[in-house]
Amino acid sequence: MKNYIYKFLWVAVITLFAVSCKSTLEDVPVEQQTLEFVFDKNDSAGSNANRFLFDIYTHLPVLFNRVGGDFLDAATDDGISSLNSNTSVQQLAQGTYTSTNYPDDQWANCYAAIRQTNIFINNIDQVPLLGKLSNGTPYNKVWKAEAKFLRALFYFELVKRYGGVPLLGDKVFQLGDDLNIPRNSFADCVQYIKNECDSMKNNLRPDPVEPSNLMRPTKGAALALKARLLLYAASPLYNGGNIDGNNALTGYTDYDKERWNLAAAAADSVRAENVFGLDTAFKDVFIVEYNNERIFARINGSNSSLDKEDSPMGYTLSNGRTSPTQELADAFGMINGKDITDPASGYNSIDPYKNRDPRFYKTFFYNGSIWLSRPVETFEGGADKPGGTRQQTRTGYYLRKFLGDNETLTAFNDHSHDHILFRYGEVLLNYAEARNEYLDKPDQNVYNAVEAIRRRAKLSPYQLSATLTKDSMRIIIHHERRKELAFEEHRYWDVRRWKEAETTFNTSLHGMLIYKLGSGTLTYQKVPVYTMAFAAKMYFAPIPYSEVTKNNKMVQNPQW
Repeated sequence: MKNYIYKFLWVAVITLFAVSCKSTLEDVPVEQQTLEFVFDKNDSAGSNANRFLFDIYTHLPVLFNRVGGDFLDAATDDGISSLNSNTSVQQLAQGTYTSTNYPDDQWANCYAAIRQTNIFINNIDQVPLLGKLSNGTPYNKVWKAEAKFLRALFYFELVKRYGGVPLLGDKVFQLGDDLNIPRNSFADCVQYIKNECDSMKNNLRPDPVEPSNLMRPTKGAALALKARLLLYAASPLYNGGNIDGNNALTGYTDYDKERWNLAAAAADSVRAENVFGLDTAFKDVFIVEYNNERIFARINGSNSSLDKEDSPMGYTLSNGRTSPTQELADAFGMINGKDITDPASGYNSIDPYKNRDPRFYKTFFYNGSIWLSRPVETFEGGADKPGGTRQQTRTGYYLRKFLGDNETLTAFNDHSHDHILFRYGEVLLNYAEARNEYLDKPDQNVYNAVEAIRRRAKLSPYQLSATLTKDSMRIIIHHERRKELAFEEHRYWDVRRWKEAETTFNTSLHGMLIYKLGSGTLTYQKVPVYTMAFAAKMYFAPIPYSEVTKNNKMVQNPQW
C-alpha cells in the first residue's frame, strides 16, 4: 500500500488526478486543475465536482469478459475459456499464481477509488450546491452519500478477495505521513462498511430512481450492499472458521448464529422498501435498462460488443469466448422442477435439451438452439465446432445469457449491456439462505422467497415439498443460486464463503461430445475437458507482493 499511496500523493498536493481530469475537465489545462478549481466555492451547479464524482464511477466493477478477456465464472465449475491456453482464468482455476501476478488483483484500483472518494467527501461541502431532493435532502448530502456508497462498495470488493484490509477513514494522506499501515480484521471491515451503509442510506436518492439518474446509487443500493456484506460475514468461511489456525484473519472466533439473523433482516429491508420486484421475463433483466428488478448497475451503454464476443463462433464477427460446462448444464433441471437425475423428471439422454428449466434456454447456446436465423451447430464438424485451430467451444455450449433478442435477425442488434451489480433476485436468495440457516427448519418466509424465483423461472410446479429440512432446503437454495445467478460473479465467491471449494473446485469438468451420423441422428456423450485444482490458501487472494515489501506492517495472507 505504501508504494501505491506515494504514487498518488502528488495528485492531491499539486494537481488533481491528472490522468482522469485530462478527460473530464478538459476546459482547464491539467496544471491548473487544483482542489480549488474542482470544488469551486462559486459553482452553485457543482459542474466540476460532479465530473470528479463521475470519474470515481469508472472504478466500479465490470462483469463481462473482464479477467484477461474471460468471465470470472470461467474460473469456476460453471465454465471455461474457449481459448485453450494459459489464460488468466485458468490460473485462477488451477491456483498457478503468486502474490506478484494474481489475475484478479483489485488492490490498486480500489484504493485509487477510495482515495478519490475521500478527497470528494472532504471537499464537497465547499461547493454551494443549489437544490434538494423531493424529500428535502440537500444535494451536498446526496453527493457525499453517493461517494460514501462507492467507497463502501470498493472496500467490500477488497475484503471479499483479501479478508481484512487497511481502513483509511476519511483521511487523505500527505507527504511525510506514516504510510506503514496495518490491516484491519475482516470483522473491523464488516462493521465499518455496515456503519457506512446505515449512515448514508437515507441521504441517497429514493427508489425508484428516475431514468436520468439511473447510474447513481439509491437507498436500495445501500441496503442491498449491506445485505450481501452480512451474508458473507455469516457464512462458514468467516463464521467461526479458524482459517489455517489464524482467527486473526477474520477477527471472529466462535460461530455466531445471530449473524444469519442480521443478514436475513438486512435482505428483508430491501423487500420492505416495496419498490423492487422480479421482472416477469428473466432475459429482460439484463437487456432492458429500466426495470424494477435492477437495484444498482455500472452503465455500459447500448451496443452489441458482448454479443460478438460470446456468440457461437460460426457467425460473422463472433468469437465464442465462453464455454459453459456440462456441470452447469446438468444443474438446470426440468421444467417440472425436478433434477435430471430424478427418474420421474422426464429427462431423456438422447434428447437432452427438451423440456428443461426455461432459464437453461436463456443461459446456454446448445446444439439446435436458434441464433441469427439458423440453428447452432456444436456437433463435431458443425458450423460452430468445426475443429482446427480457431477459437471455439470446448464443451459443446456457448454463453447465451446477457445477449440480445437476435434469434430471428440476420445481424446483431444493439441493446443495453449494463453491468448489473445488485438485483432483487439475488436479494431474495440472500434472504432465503440467511433465514434458513438461522432457523431450525425453513419457515414459510423461506419458501416464499425461493418459490418466487422458481415461479418467475416458469417451473411447473414451482412449489417445493412442504416437508423440507434445513439441510435439504440449503441444497435447493445453493442450487437455485447457481442457476439464477450464473455468470454474474457469484459462484466464484459463493463456493469460497460456503467453505466448499476444496471439494467443489478440485474436480474434472465435462462437456458434451456430439456426433451427427449420416442418418442425421445425433449422439451425445459426456467427456472430460478440463481439470480444476484448489488449495486451502486460495480461499483468500494474496496481498500484492509490492505492498508487503513496502509496508512493514502489512501481513500477507497465510501460505502466500
